[in-house]
Amino acid sequence: MRFMILVKADKNSEAGILPSQQLMTDMGKFNEALVKAGVLLAAEGLQPSSKGARVRFAGGRTTVIDGPFPDDPTSLVAGFWLWQVASKQEAIDWLKRSPFQDTEIEIRQVFEAADFGPNLPPGLREAEEQMRAAVAAKN
Repeated sequence: MRFMILVKADKNSEAGILPSQQLMTDMGKFNEALVKAGVLLAAEGLQPSSKGARVRFAGGRTTVIDGPFPDDPTSLVAGFWLWQVASKQEAIDWLKRSPFQDTEIEIRQVFEAADFGPNLPPGLREAEEQMRAAVAAKN
């Protein structure tokens, strides 16, 4: 099972304030443990929404909205991990070991092709598998 771990933004991350050296060191150690355990597939921090854009599709029209976004910062994402674990509980157990304090982290299971059952036609299922193999080969 793959899970995306979503790190919520806050006023500091939206202001472009970088994490402290101590948090960066602690996060590096945590990420090393994830790698050694074979859990970590990807991990990235995101620039503030002021450097981003939203693309809205409605009524056959496309609208681009440049950041920053006026939302509550905690509704935005500041970073993410992609983990391969056996269960949601294992993801929770790993996250409890993280160096975060005073924040909320969201854990979401990633859909696998098999999760779509008969709604995913065989041709699309095969194309999906080939695409994943091509991406894996490039990485």
